[in-house]
Amino acid sequence: MITKTFVRCAVLCGIFFIANGSTLGQSTVFNIPSTDVTPAERTYVEADFLTHLDSYERGGYQLYGGRLVYGLRRHTEIGINVYYTWSGGSPEPIVIEPNMKWQFYNDEGKGLSAAAGVVVSVPISHRSTSIASGFMYAVGSKKFGGTFGPRISTGMYVLAPRAEAKAGKYGTLIGYEQPLNQRVTFIADWNSGKNDLGYLAAGIGISLTPKSALYLGYNVGNEGRSNNALGIYYGVAF
Repeated sequence: MITKTFVRCAVLCGIFFIANGSTLGQSTVFNIPSTDVTPAERTYVEADFLTHLDSYERGGYQLYGGRLVYGLRRHTEIGINVYYTWSGGSPEPIVIEPNMKWQFYNDEGKGLSAAAGVVVSVPISHRSTSIASGFMYAVGSKKFGGTFGPRISTGMYVLAPRAEAKAGKYGTLIGYEQPLNQRVTFIADWNSGKNDLGYLAAGIGISLTPKSALYLGYNVGNEGRSNNALGIYYGVAF
């Protein structure tokens, strides 16, 4: 099945708001894929930490992860994510997630962009308790004018046939990004699915330097508070 790690941090970069208010390309809004791609010959590295604030007996856990994204030519990026979840002694698989995204349309003058991509989730430990799966999506966005104009994103996704049999195989992606000033932006998005991707997330992205940023957010599961998690993410572009 597609793991929770994808939706909450697999392609989690947020927005880099630097001194002049411009942005670097990124892979996600908060959880959902964005229409941006990492610029050609540029690299983005991120460290992720998520936790469900409860005892292990009641479903608490900590997730540790990292991701690497590299920009290719022709508005394409490739990346790989690695995640491990600690849940108080129960075995959890280490998961790797190779991914690729293509921005097939971009008109900066009109503030319109569109992209499509794929993420493959592969367990490399405890493979008897988890299976490989795929996530394919298309998303479009509209950036409104003005120094602090918002951007709205919307799209659709489908899970590969090997995803969990009882989970929803399709869903809607909705994202909202609102700069509050030149260094801080409010970020929120929602995945409609009743599956491991189904979350409403909200938080902020803080530009620490022109090439680094810190992201703080809270994820609310579509299927109950047992899936809720606090996330802290630190990313660097070079």
